[in-house]
Amino acid sequence: MSALLRRAKKKSADRVVTLVGKPGCHLCDDARRVVSAVCEETGASWVEQDITRDEALHREYWEQVPVVLIDGEQHTFWRVDPARLRTALRT
Repeated sequence: MSALLRRAKKKSADRVVTLVGKPGCHLCDDARRVVSAVCEETGASWVEQDITRDEALHREYWEQVPVVLIDGEQHTFWRVDPARLRTALRT
């Protein structure tokens, strides 16, 4: 079964959103508000990771923060569109 089919069968409550950001980042603050609201609405869980505390994350994402991952796969960066995130969590 392909990863796309497995992902399509997940319920929103089974999805995990990761917000990768850093302190003092106004875009990260905006993204946090969107991620929190959409996850509360859809039942998805979310976690936040700080690139200043994780060298691997820093190397991968330092030019893109904030970055939003869904189930470990990059969904978006810089600005988070609530409608797009909501749709992704429901598919």
